[in-house]
Amino acid sequence: MSEAQQKYRFLLIPAFRLPPGTRFQMRQMQGNKEGMLMNYGDYAHLLRDVDWDVDPGAPATHGDWPVETREEFCLVGANRLPVVRAACESGKHNAIVLLGGGDPGYAESREIGRRYGIPVTSCAHAQMHVATQLGNKFSIIDIGESHNMRMQDLVVQYRFAGHCASIRNIDFPLPRPPYTDDRPIHEQKQKAERGERSEMLEAAVEQSLIAIEEDGAEVLMLGCSAAYWMRPLLLQRLTAMGWEVPVLEGYSCAIEQAKLLVNLGLDASGLAFPLDHPKKWRRNKLF
Repeated sequence: MSEAQQKYRFLLIPAFRLPPGTRFQMRQMQGNKEGMLMNYGDYAHLLRDVDWDVDPGAPATHGDWPVETREEFCLVGANRLPVVRAACESGKHNAIVLLGGGDPGYAESREIGRRYGIPVTSCAHAQMHVATQLGNKFSIIDIGESHNMRMQDLVVQYRFAGHCASIRNIDFPLPRPPYTDDRPIHEQKQKAERGERSEMLEAAVEQSLIAIEEDGAEVLMLGCSAAYWMRPLLLQRLTAMGWEVPVLEGYSCAIEQAKLLVNLGLDASGLAFPLDHPKKWRRNKLF
């Protein structure tokens, strides 16, 4: 193992694991680690210097469909915490990367990581930080109404409201019962990869242009991990139109943020995430 690989020892943890055989499955839940990651080819180069593994994710308890509502994010976030704790206790990893666009359990996972001196990163949080390094205002291109509201919550929670120009809805919600999934996202991806017209990609292009021309966005980020596949195609389309606008997706940003924190020897502030009985404490907190 090279010196660089020894330096970065990451565990990637998906938001949840759906039961086998569900018709709402959107990613491979077992097999080789590369196959368990969506769109692995888009960020494989970022993992070449990393000794990494992927956890299959905690079994979903909300149902056999992907997560989109606030209730579902809360449930899978709680389920993921024991996985994070076990990873920290193992001593095998020096950073944890949480996968999934809605960051379920992120703040709580950072609290766990802080106790072990291990940085924890996540997709939306990392994208917003990178976006503000590239421009003053960013817009989120997102999949559906319920997921939009989750992203709005994160923008406020992460204190990026002053930098978020808009959340643009392309109306391709995740599959769930009892609704008929007449526009499956995986089929939209396959069409785009074959060079055929993808209504999902076209909607993303349309909403991106409005975000740029009307909302004042200088950077674009994709809200849901099910939409991250559009990043290179959306960037290509906008560049061809003459728009020099960065387009971000969460996996790449979260991986690179984890490297940054490892390089700096930092995890999280002990004031923001205090231990059970801190040596020093503040009588007053100002916000």
